[in-house]
Amino acid sequence: MNLYAHAESNTRKTWIYLSGFFLFVMGIGWAASYYLQSSGILYFAVVLSLFMSAGSFWYSDKLVLKMSKAQPVQKKDNPELYRAVENLAITAGLPTPRIFVIQDKQPNAFATGRDAKHAVVAVTTGLLEKLEPSELQGVLAHELSHIGNKDILLSTVVVVLAGVVAIIADFFFRAAFWGGRRDDRRGGQTQGVIVLVALIFLIAVPVVSRLIQFAISRKREFLADASGALLSRYPEGLARALEKIAADPNQLKSANDATAHLYFASPFKGREQASWIHRLFMTHPPIDDRIKALREMNL
Repeated sequence: MNLYAHAESNTRKTWIYLSGFFLFVMGIGWAASYYLQSSGILYFAVVLSLFMSAGSFWYSDKLVLKMSKAQPVQKKDNPELYRAVENLAITAGLPTPRIFVIQDKQPNAFATGRDAKHAVVAVTTGLLEKLEPSELQGVLAHELSHIGNKDILLSTVVVVLAGVVAIIADFFFRAAFWGGRRDDRRGGQTQGVIVLVALIFLIAVPVVSRLIQFAISRKREFLADASGALLSRYPEGLARALEKIAADPNQLKSANDATAHLYFASPFKGREQASWIHRLFMTHPPIDDRIKALREMNL
């Protein structure tokens, strides 16, 4: 089936990106360690980054829910929403996630949690009010697919690598600025060139790592669309939901750069049709591309 081929292709591409990211980090770490003649700096950066990322991994759901001002919903509060999530979770072979609602007019949703047993699905009141049942089911299937595809775990791995890059770049710049290796201290002009190169390194390397991170995020969105369409058995419902969300003018009040990549669609309105430079830094694929991919699927 074309749907399976689409999902498998995106999975392969994601792991190619991730492998390239890992090699990129190792290359940067080797270069910095070689220049500073100390492998201990690289080891320290990796351990510190792993420690910080592990903390965010264990407590990320609580932090995201607080930042989004999401409130828990019980079955008695919204039985239709609860049943929709429960039925899709049973079909997907997943535990029923906890359900939260965000009081906001923009139709949107996200999933978070460190694994399927500790997963959370949050939806806005705008999503519940503006979507038809089949459209809402498509969005919920997409979010459950993020849980089933273990996207949270993958995102954490990427955060670890991006953190290592940032720390190594910062160490490299500081070492170059304060003199670097002793045998490199051959005069002000030479040291000035080294500092300039280190400054370019400090700016460019984290930018490249973020571009790779965003590319992986966009690929996971395509995969979740494909998996969600398979789960709901109705790609058109998901496509129509995307059309309605794209046409909605409301801004998400609680949106910020730290949580934007978690949402079903970009919470920042007015940026979907942008220049190619801006598209490089988008956390989501253009909605038109997602709709086209869904409508080309054959179940």
